[in-house]
Amino acid sequence: MSTKHLRNVSISQLESFLELCLCKFIKNKKGHAQYTRSDLTRPLPFQSHIEPVPEFIVQNLLRGLGYSKKDFFEILEQKKEVIRNGNKYLLRDVVKKK
Repeated sequence: MSTKHLRNVSISQLESFLELCLCKFIKNKKGHAQYTRSDLTRPLPFQSHIEPVPEFIVQNLLRGLGYSKKDFFEILEQKKEVIRNGNKYLLRDVVKKK
């Protein structure tokens, strides 16, 4: 059972996660930031003026990207990285060099 919760995710953490997932910022219109990626059929919007980001919004973004809560924290902690292979995005364990 994980002790990490999605209910205390800050806007900066969420934006960092989306950038690590190779998403691109589209626009910030009327308090809603939007990100996209080439494999997505629609943009990923969230309210950029509510801190912390509500848990259901983070869950919707993860569902849109096809990632789990565990993937979210592993990407933020840089234990996994997102790589692009053609038009697909894959998760890969980070190999640390000595």
